[in-house]
Amino acid sequence: MALRSLLAKDWTLEVNTGTLAVPVWTTVRGLTSMEFTLDAETEDDSDFDSDGWGSEVVTQRTWALEIEGRRKRDDSSATFIPDPGQEYLRQAGLVVGLTANVHVRWYRRDGSPDAYEGTAAVQYGGGGGEVTDLEPFEVELTGQGKPIQVENPAAD
Repeated sequence: MALRSLLAKDWTLEVNTGTLAVPVWTTVRGLTSMEFTLDAETEDDSDFDSDGWGSEVVTQRTWALEIEGRRKRDDSSATFIPDPGQEYLRQAGLVVGLTANVHVRWYRRDGSPDAYEGTAAVQYGGGGGEVTDLEPFEVELTGQGKPIQVENPAAD
């Protein structure tokens, strides 16, 4: 059996446009890049018994999702109707406080166990470009607490 590589394009991102009690998962379409990062704060816990070898212990972790994409229409009408997932993130990126937080989940569409859910603050950027460019957007979702590994919705 030959091994095959996983493709980055197999990931999907959804925002909860409903409530925590009754979630409505809306796909963010038009993505061209998505990166899930985990960072760690460490403290030196070396001691005299380590034979001169240093040691670090993780004291805190943070996560973020960085996404990029192209603004897309929800339909083919002459009036621009934005993609609902993109628009939800854009609106959250225009406010401050808790209303700038969104409930998100991201997972592989191939049904693998890589599936997560969490709450994140939104930093939105986009608009403009050169005369021949497609309109870009970029979003940094900064995790609020621990991301939860969930059952992959694509596995159903």
